[in-house]
Amino acid sequence: MKSDSYILLPSGVLAFGKGIQEKNIHERVKRWHKSLTNIAFFLILAGSQTSEIEGISSAGSTPASRRYTAIADAELLLRGPISLKRWPLPPLPAGVSPALISYVASSFLKIKPTIISAGLLQSPSFRHVSIESSEIGPARCLSSGEAMDISRVELLLDGGFKIGKKLKQSLLITECVPGGTTTAFAVLSGLGIDVNGLISGSHRNPPAELKTKIVKEGLKAAKLKKNPSSIALMAAVGDPFQPIAVGLLMGAIESGQDVLLGGGCQMLAVLALALNEVQSESRSEFVERILIGTTSWLVDESLSSSKKRNSFIHLMNHVAKHFKVNILGLASGYRFKDSNQKVLRDYELGYVKEGVGAGALSLLAQINGLTQEQMIKKCDREVDNLFKSENSKTIEGI
Repeated sequence: MKSDSYILLPSGVLAFGKGIQEKNIHERVKRWHKSLTNIAFFLILAGSQTSEIEGISSAGSTPASRRYTAIADAELLLRGPISLKRWPLPPLPAGVSPALISYVASSFLKIKPTIISAGLLQSPSFRHVSIESSEIGPARCLSSGEAMDISRVELLLDGGFKIGKKLKQSLLITECVPGGTTTAFAVLSGLGIDVNGLISGSHRNPPAELKTKIVKEGLKAAKLKKNPSSIALMAAVGDPFQPIAVGLLMGAIESGQDVLLGGGCQMLAVLALALNEVQSESRSEFVERILIGTTSWLVDESLSSSKKRNSFIHLMNHVAKHFKVNILGLASGYRFKDSNQKVLRDYELGYVKEGVGAGALSLLAQINGLTQEQMIKKCDREVDNLFKSENSKTIEGI
């Protein structure tokens, strides 16, 4: 496959990745189609003070609102738009939470997530798994170079690994971490991967200069040794999601399971951190069971006005080149230009783009036969339901 483009599969899903043979793509997609009724689906919620930097994220219009984005999105995914909410969705500059798309797709697939929570300021009111004490709170801002204690990273990594190692079915990992694209930028840069101009985010036009400044400050303050371990790197400039996800991934691969990493650059960071801990001669075999799953809006995004290129595909290929492996990415082919809802059509203008596993869940639904027209109709209806519920009184205000 060409390095800077994608191919359209019969299901409507997009496939991309330098060096991947088309036959191999179809075989791996077929494996996921067969395993759709037996998936371990995890949503990891995490908090970092990095998200409270003014202008760093639009996953909530204000720093204060971003403190409860993860828990509100998870509640929407679990309970649906029409149910009474304990946590209202934070205001967005445009669009609607990708958790709504995830809810529609997961409902079609008849799968529910297991929630893992780490570093939130609030304790979720729904059932969830805690690997650490809920009193620890968010990671420090990555600009400190001391985002987390080493012992915390090791605890979260080990906890994720133990869960992954016990799995007997395919694994889908998703996330909701405001500010997470900036911590992803930081760890990828710390690994020596050139990601400048390739990191997206929840903004229509991601604040590249601000992110670069914060990352440079963090890496300088961290004073890391050359070729740092993934644990040292996450402790310096990461967030609690990363060690949990890396552990889950490595445990599941050791258990012989296929893994779908549902997201964009945050999931590429997880894969890179895992590969950094795998012996070089074993890396190609390691990635054979791993797919990156995202949205067409992220894949089509070009972050450079001077270069018309698919930035996320280039980012993925940079990671692949660094570790001398071939990585396969898939993206849902759904588009919302024919939606009746403005907040969904906003996705076509570059708002929101991805999150809460929207891309991975959508592409699984597409593989399983949910058509473009059906997806739009279902999402339009759930937006109506969401607006109705937002006009009702919540159980507890913020």
